[in-house]
Amino acid sequence: MSRIAVVILNWNGRAFLETFLPSVTTLSDGADVWVADNGSTDDSIELIRKQFPTVKVLQFDQNYGFTGGYNKALEQIEAEYFVLLNSDIEVTKGWLNPLAEYMDANPDVAACAPKLLSYDQRTDFEYAGASGGFIDKYGYPFCRGRILGTIERDNGQYNDIRDVFWASGACLFIRSKLYAEAGGLDDDFFAHMEEIDICWRLKNMGYRIAIVPQSVVYHVGGGTLPNNNPKKLFLNYRNNLFLLYKNLPDRGFHRTMFIRMILDGISMGLYLVHLKFGFLMAVPRAHIAFYQNRSKMKAKRRQLQALRKTDQHPEFYNGSIVTGYYLRNKKIFSQLKQELFG
Repeated sequence: MSRIAVVILNWNGRAFLETFLPSVTTLSDGADVWVADNGSTDDSIELIRKQFPTVKVLQFDQNYGFTGGYNKALEQIEAEYFVLLNSDIEVTKGWLNPLAEYMDANPDVAACAPKLLSYDQRTDFEYAGASGGFIDKYGYPFCRGRILGTIERDNGQYNDIRDVFWASGACLFIRSKLYAEAGGLDDDFFAHMEEIDICWRLKNMGYRIAIVPQSVVYHVGGGTLPNNNPKKLFLNYRNNLFLLYKNLPDRGFHRTMFIRMILDGISMGLYLVHLKFGFLMAVPRAHIAFYQNRSKMKAKRRQLQALRKTDQHPEFYNGSIVTGYYLRNKKIFSQLKQELFG
């Protein structure tokens, strides 16, 4: 069994592999590098075999999504630590060392992530993870360095190692044993918010999640589905309902779900005002899909009760970042009321 397996999930991503695999293969000292291919129809595999002979390849017969692809891959790989790495990430020299050292020194930490900066605007944080992820009381995720659409410049203001609520799936360093114990990524998510779901499950199991900003990677973002894609919006709305339904504590559960439904209705009104009809229709489609899967999510919620050890998380924000953002102009992490965490 190897110590660290860096696993890149690929789907017709030849251009990304050609651009970013060189940094991964040359700067990931002591790790095995794998590419798990989700039924690509381009020449991704041919490229790897010709130009990157040290990279190990797994080939699947179809696109199983982010969740299914990684689950199928990781059940075939033996390592102490897995690193789920997006194909559109440029790693930096020594990027793995701070992550591995922190995990070695803190056995109660299930997963961690590096600081994510933008590949195109390299002084700015990157939307998908920035310097650690959090979630508010109604299920809206945000980061140190990114709240809703406001992305901060990285001036070293979030360089401290600290516990967070979730670590970005764009570059997720996780203990293989706990990945399996938590049940892996939820295949019903397909893609988007699946990392928040597994991190929430791990925290409910009593483990910590951390950000280690001494490790830095650069992320293109939106490589598979751009941020303005209605399909991505559908997945985000649907999967957010999935993760709330599965992981919220019993106390206040129904109230939170009800208010979240209202907030989604308000967002529909905003899309209508701005004539974004594709976005508008994504929301009811997401809610219909949620209700179609509600019995399945209810069964999963019951199953997770057996693993739950705590519902108390200091990284949970007991306020609304949406009302704070739009009504009180609280658009950066340092402006949030710290007493609302926990």
